[in-house]
Amino acid sequence: MKRLILMGASGSIGTQTIDVIKEHADELQLVGVSVGHNIDYLLQLLNEFEIKYAYTIQENPALASHYPNTQFFYGQDGLQQMARLSDYDMLVNALVGFVGFKPTLEAIKNHKDIALANKETLVAGGKIINEALEEYKVNLYPIDSEHVAIWQCMQGHKKSDIRRLILTASGGAFRDLSRDQLLGASLSQALNHPVWNMGAKITIDSATMMNKGFEVIEAHYLFDLPYDKIDVILHKEATVHSMVEYEDGSILAQLGCPDMRLMIKYALLYPNHKWDRISNYLDFDKISSLNFMKMDYSRYPLVKLAKQVGSFEGNFGAVLIGANDEAVSLFLKERINFVDIESYIFKTLKAAHFIKEPSADQIIESHRWAKEYVDKLWANS
Repeated sequence: MKRLILMGASGSIGTQTIDVIKEHADELQLVGVSVGHNIDYLLQLLNEFEIKYAYTIQENPALASHYPNTQFFYGQDGLQQMARLSDYDMLVNALVGFVGFKPTLEAIKNHKDIALANKETLVAGGKIINEALEEYKVNLYPIDSEHVAIWQCMQGHKKSDIRRLILTASGGAFRDLSRDQLLGASLSQALNHPVWNMGAKITIDSATMMNKGFEVIEAHYLFDLPYDKIDVILHKEATVHSMVEYEDGSILAQLGCPDMRLMIKYALLYPNHKWDRISNYLDFDKISSLNFMKMDYSRYPLVKLAKQVGSFEGNFGAVLIGANDEAVSLFLKERINFVDIESYIFKTLKAAHFIKEPSADQIIESHRWAKEYVDKLWANS
């Protein structure tokens, strides 16, 4: 039985992880959750599972009194405190944003395996995370569909035989619009992803393709390959989740329905492939064609920027995340236009102080600075 702490349980990845845990209750045990502000969903989980540990942002004495067998954590350090607990086996990090970095690092130092859906952890501190994984001898398994696909396509092959990784991208809500047409893009349009059903933040990141840029950096740290061996290709159907091209000219592709539960299941049950009642199977009778297009970096400049930031390493990944987090937040509040997201990110990186070998604290401070800088840009606009 694998004992899990699930952080970000009430988000899109978190709720789908719950589906997988319920379906495979003979192998997976939920012992801890974090939900932020979503108390209603936490109550549902507390009534359905024997949860020993729970986190909410604000302290809730009435909740703690009603569930005396559950230990509650709160506030700024609560997630790190949960990560330091002894009686669990794997941290499933489905948190949204930079908040996922510190608990991941604490769990690794606590000798716990990681199932990671939080992109920001590796984008901001991939070098520190990988050094900790090596020092504490634990495993990190990706949950993102692109990285799980690459992981599967690499099974049984030598890394030295890989010519390149090919990450597929749906193109997001505005994939059929020109740069000029983006000027009038609305929030409701940006949130209407043509394929995936995700949270608001990641859906906007998909529309700007910042999300794909993050995934390029993630792939670099997950699979230890240089950026010139990591490519992105547009694939509207989202049926091919990613590919690996080998030196002999062969390409292995992973195909499946656009259902994140398949990826979550692979990470949590690895190395087993198990049938269940929630799996969706690809019906080739309904697939008339698969289309691929070369990535246009002038149309999606944030993907190119992410590659450049990744190659610098240092603290620029944290700056990139902070600037994007705050710019997307302003757009979600309808305070800036869609195209302003890119502008604010570029301006913030241009103003940032570069630190080649940052500590974990300097990474955290760089992220805070970038968010604050974007706020100043908006206030002065």
